[in-house]
Amino acid sequence: MSKLVSDQADGLRRLLAQSSARIIAIASMGNRPGATTAAMNLGAALAHMGKDVLLLDEHRPGPDTACTAWAADPLGTLADVASQRLTCEGAAARTECGVHVLPAPLGGQPDHTDPRLLWDGSMILVDAALDAVGNLSPLARLADELVVVLQPHPASITATYSGIKRLHYAHALRQLRLLVNGVADPEAARQTMANLVDTGSRYLAVSIQPAGWVRADPHLADARRLARTVVEAFPASPAAVDFRVIAAAVAQWPWRPAVRPQDTRTALWRPEALASEPVAAHEQETEERDGRVHRAGNL
Repeated sequence: MSKLVSDQADGLRRLLAQSSARIIAIASMGNRPGATTAAMNLGAALAHMGKDVLLLDEHRPGPDTACTAWAADPLGTLADVASQRLTCEGAAARTECGVHVLPAPLGGQPDHTDPRLLWDGSMILVDAALDAVGNLSPLARLADELVVVLQPHPASITATYSGIKRLHYAHALRQLRLLVNGVADPEAARQTMANLVDTGSRYLAVSIQPAGWVRADPHLADARRLARTVVEAFPASPAAVDFRVIAAAVAQWPWRPAVRPQDTRTALWRPEALASEPVAAHEQETEERDGRVHRAGNL
C-alpha cells in the first residue's frame, strides 16, 4: 500500500472515530518493570496536553496501584458505571494533574463493558493486570494499542518475549508497542527494541513498534513519595521529558480499526486462530537452535 493510500485510510479512521476515545492498554511481564508508573505519567503528560484522560486500574487494591500512588479515593468502580449506579465522572477520582482514575479490577465488571460508551473524554488508559495464566482481560483486549513495558536487563527482556509469545497464542495478537523503562543508555534501549522487533516478526509474525524509552531517574521515587507523578512534580527531570515525548508521539500513532466487545472472541483476538501446540513447540525448538531468543547476549 502506498504512503498516500495509507495516510488517506488513517485519516478516514480518525474522521469516523472522532467522537470515540482511544484506548491504550499498558502491561508488563515479569517482576515490576514499571507499567503502573508509566501509565500514570503518560496520563499526566496527556492531560497536560489538554486531553481528557481516564485511567482504568485493573489491579486489586494494594500499595502499588495507581489509586494508592496518587492517594486517590474513587467513589466507585467501572462496574458501578457500567450498571448505571454512578456516572463515570462521579465514580472516578480526579487527580491534581487532571487524570481521572477509576478501579476496574479483573472480573469486576461484565466482559462486554466498553468504556468508550461511558467516558466522554478523548483518552482511556488501562493499567492492565494479566490474569492467573498471563492473559489479557476483555477490557485490555478492547484497546486500540497495547504497550508492553520492560526494563533493559536480561531477565526482563526474556520475560517480555515469553509474555508476548503467550499473548500471541492466547489472543492471536498481531501488534503491540514496546516502552523500555529505567534506561541508562538510550542506544542500548534502541538495540533492545530492535532485537525484539526482529524476533517477534521472524518467529511470531507480530508487528512490534517502539513506543520510546524512559531514562532512569531518582526523581521518580521523589515524586512517588509526594503522591504525584514525575511529570507533575519535576517537569524538567529526564524521565518527565521522556514521558512527554512519548505522549506527544501518541497523537501520531495510526488509528487501528475499532475493536468492539463482541469482537474480542473473533478477528484480532480469535482463539480459533491459535496455532496448535505442536507448532508452538516446533517454533521453540527453532528459536533455541538459532540462538535468537532467551539468550541475554542477543537481546
